[in-house]
Amino acid sequence: MKNTPELRTWLDDLKLEHPVVIAGPCSAETEEQVLGIAHQLKDTDVSYLRAGIWKPRTRPGNFEGVGAIGLNWLKKAKEETGLKIATEVANKAHVDLALEADVDMLWIGARSTVSPFIVQEIADALKGTDKIVLIKNPVNPDLSLWLGGIERLAKSNIKNLGVIHRGFSSYEKSKYRNIPEWQIAIELQNRFPDLPLICDPSHITGKRDMIFDVSQTALDLNYDGLMIETHTDPDHAWSDAAQQVTPQTLVQIMKDLKIRKESDPEGEYNTQLNNLRAQIDVIDNNLIDLLGKRMKVADNIGELKKDRNVAVLQTKRWNEILGKMIWEGEQQGLSEEFVLRIFKAIHQESINHQEKILKG
Repeated sequence: MKNTPELRTWLDDLKLEHPVVIAGPCSAETEEQVLGIAHQLKDTDVSYLRAGIWKPRTRPGNFEGVGAIGLNWLKKAKEETGLKIATEVANKAHVDLALEADVDMLWIGARSTVSPFIVQEIADALKGTDKIVLIKNPVNPDLSLWLGGIERLAKSNIKNLGVIHRGFSSYEKSKYRNIPEWQIAIELQNRFPDLPLICDPSHITGKRDMIFDVSQTALDLNYDGLMIETHTDPDHAWSDAAQQVTPQTLVQIMKDLKIRKESDPEGEYNTQLNNLRAQIDVIDNNLIDLLGKRMKVADNIGELKKDRNVAVLQTKRWNEILGKMIWEGEQQGLSEEFVLRIFKAIHQESINHQEKILKG
């Protein structure tokens, strides 16, 4: 897949002075609900009204969407407000119905992206379309799978492509609903800088009070837009209530976000510098998170040593770690002195944790 200007055609055609905003309810519930939200969003920064018509659920028995009737509500909202409309498709039947309803933007969800068979079916159904087609990252952190989905769509001669970063599932407990793993989206962006990249902070966070911070990080990393779930009565939404915001809150978020682009001659430099600094911020946060996890393991070792009356310092084990890390560091271009300083500090912190446990 080549980096061609065509990839950004739909983004450029919008002629926006701000990142593209896709907003609306997680699920279309009633005609009144969809129209009410649309009218509250029509004079804001929102360009696309989104709503889930078919909702893939993890467990059977949960609300799985109103089905095709919801497309009529989206069409009516488009007629009354002028907002373009967007929804998720998961098979050929969904695609056919969405195209018949003249939906402007379609996206493939994270659960569908994991299956090349599903993506290929959708790509075949959309072959040659001028509709905007976005593909969310797969549920698991697999860049190749994500890229494969993009390539299947591109081979079906779909010009108006883009991707949505919605975070990745993990068995580990986290403050996020889906861990961002920003480095994966950054790598995709580095490979295909002309591919529009949208952040979905609603699914990354799972909590409405975290949406602003994740949105700001995305913009600092030079994302092209945001998809934010918006509902007039979020607490009583039929799906994903905790992560939806009111239209009023969305408007305030848009006002408070800092768009780090410059119009002066130094603008390109400042944009690149801010992007690189944002990448460092992401990596630093990951480092702190990993160090915290390492110390929790050290605590478990301390408990085990206490039970068996074993000394904290195990010199042979420590020398093995140092030797291995010095070698690994060299492979990454890190000096021996630097690696020694870092791991001596980590080792001392581990000892402090274990001694605290032994002293009870």
